[in-house]
Amino acid sequence: MSKILTVYYSRKGENYWNGGIRNISKGNTERVAEFIQEAVGGDLFEVETVKKYNEDYYKCIEEAKKELRSGERVEVKNFKDDLEDYDTIFVGYPNWWGTMPMVMFTFLENYDLTGKRIIPFCTNEGSGLGNSERDLKKICIGTTIEKGLSIHGAESEKSRAQVSSWANNFI
Repeated sequence: MSKILTVYYSRKGENYWNGGIRNISKGNTERVAEFIQEAVGGDLFEVETVKKYNEDYYKCIEEAKKELRSGERVEVKNFKDDLEDYDTIFVGYPNWWGTMPMVMFTFLENYDLTGKRIIPFCTNEGSGLGNSERDLKKICIGTTIEKGLSIHGAESEKSRAQVSSWANNFI
């Protein structure tokens, strides 16, 4: 039996939602991560940033664009002590500017993930997984990167069955 971790970064508060802005109390990616954990078990870990992003959605995504363009590694508030015992890691994030938020790069680059299976999932409003699977292959050397799942953020609340079915394919 494999040891499973679902690790994710998510944004609550102002989010882009079907062409407009909506304030959400639970981030879309967080919700999907919880559905994965319900389906396959294992541990759940939320990646948080030291810096606080602007509450205004449009200002936040401009900050994220600057980070991406400069290659900034955003500081992680807390790392999970050890990933050594995990062999299957679901990695979740919103798609920001065609890939993962830079904090996920920081988090993943902190570990030796050799021999592990990485299963990406993201939430977005129409851009799918973007380049994130390719980026994961670049930073997670020696791992197997499985085909990821893209969930439309505005539909995340209703995605339990789809997410569970997808996640169970890897167990």
